[in-house]
Amino acid sequence: MGLLDSLLGRTKPVRPNLDALFSLPSAALTLQASAGLVLSGRAGVCWMPPAGQSAADVQHEIAQLLDIPDDDPLGGLATAEGVGASSTAGTAGAGGTGGTAGTAGAGGAGGTAGAAGVLTQAEDSYGYRWLLLDDADVEDLVNRVHLVNSSLSDNGWGPQLLCSVFGVVPEQGADASAHPLFLVYLFKRGTFYPFAPIGKERRDNELELRVRSVVGSDLPVESDLSRWFPLWDLPVR
Repeated sequence: MGLLDSLLGRTKPVRPNLDALFSLPSAALTLQASAGLVLSGRAGVCWMPPAGQSAADVQHEIAQLLDIPDDDPLGGLATAEGVGASSTAGTAGAGGTGGTAGTAGAGGAGGTAGAAGVLTQAEDSYGYRWLLLDDADVEDLVNRVHLVNSSLSDNGWGPQLLCSVFGVVPEQGADASAHPLFLVYLFKRGTFYPFAPIGKERRDNELELRVRSVVGSDLPVESDLSRWFPLWDLPVR
């Protein structure tokens, strides 16, 4: 950044630290050992479509950027690992509060649930789009989420990318009080935070803070709690 930019208060956007995602497998081991929680094998990348483009045009452009053949009559989305039938999710859940970034609706996304290599799309009631990924192998899942983020960012979609979300569930035999939550990666911050929804638009702040203390040595955790946005009814399970 030049002297004139400094004097005028202009700043250049900070390039996101996508390599922070590669800290997740280590954090997953810590979560399992310390809290009986494991990654669900499901993740989602949330982004806002550019203004003025139709949903069909956006889907076509994303398919090209991610090397996904979009000539499948079923709207199938293929990845390097496999192919899955997919279509846009139709409905969305309740909106979030407190500066929600990309709250998403459940259900509606096509594809084979739980099958490695499936990449599906969903849309929420705010017009945010989700690319959903399934892979039981933690490292493979992280690599694929990194690939989606970096591919879109390298092709000029960085301003549209909001966050990536990883599902976390109690492992078999875990304490009955344990319940699912999410690890949210903020694209523009390069940081993570835990989000633990319970019931309708309620969250378990105590669990979130406990998870922060557990993974804080493995992940770059977002220090500004006001950025721990709620993501109600998001499609990642």
